[in-house]
Amino acid sequence: MPFTLPSPFAILAALLALLIIIQAVRLFWTITSPVAPIGNWQPLYPQAMKNNARTELFSRFDPFFRNTEAEQISQDNEVVTALPLTLFGIRSNEASGGGAAIVADSAGVQQSVAVGQEIMPGVLLHAVAFDHIVLSNNGKLEKLFLDQSVPAQNATPAEPAVAPTSEANAPSSDVKLNPQRLASGIGLAPRSEGGKVTGLVVSAKDDGTALQSAGLRAGDIILSVNGTPVRTPADLASQFRAGARLSVEVERGAQKILVAMILEQS
Repeated sequence: MPFTLPSPFAILAALLALLIIIQAVRLFWTITSPVAPIGNWQPLYPQAMKNNARTELFSRFDPFFRNTEAEQISQDNEVVTALPLTLFGIRSNEASGGGAAIVADSAGVQQSVAVGQEIMPGVLLHAVAFDHIVLSNNGKLEKLFLDQSVPAQNATPAEPAVAPTSEANAPSSDVKLNPQRLASGIGLAPRSEGGKVTGLVVSAKDDGTALQSAGLRAGDIILSVNGTPVRTPADLASQFRAGARLSVEVERGAQKILVAMILEQS
């Protein structure tokens, strides 16, 4: 019987049948074989910080404060300069961090310098703040405050802007800046921004006489005293000493003002 070659259609049908069988075997193996991870695999779970650790972290970091922690430490270590310089004027730009100042040397010669410029050999104007400037004295940061050698005047109560006060709330003309009366008549509460205390909110603990005699208003925020930031009520209470002369930086609405206080001698 002579040998005849299979037709192309028969060969193609055989190949397709073989491919179907192979795919069926692979599918059966995939379904029935267990799938195990490679190596010593362990699932990863999110780790949440404990409450005390989270509080400590955010007490050291303020996402809304532009200064880094190193810059803040550097500012806290600044000292008042002993250089024979006098500060007469300040122009600051908090948005850009720049500014300028009018500084006089020991001979009384005044000059206007911008941040980064040299005031005297080895001394540069490093930064400008509300009531002082920061000098870079051969790399060491030092503060120079506005000249306050002229005796400060006693604070007087501000006139009401909207309506006159009643006779019962009118300030008494014989009220003195007594340290004990100020400490007992003024309430202080820390203001916190971004986890940091940035000042003390003022309120009246009496009928408001102590506030008015000191030149303050309820809602004022005390930022610093004599150039030193205040963070706790104890920081301010320690300044209420007999005979003390205080220059208090106050945030009132959108403005920052200086309030001078002279406390009675004991």
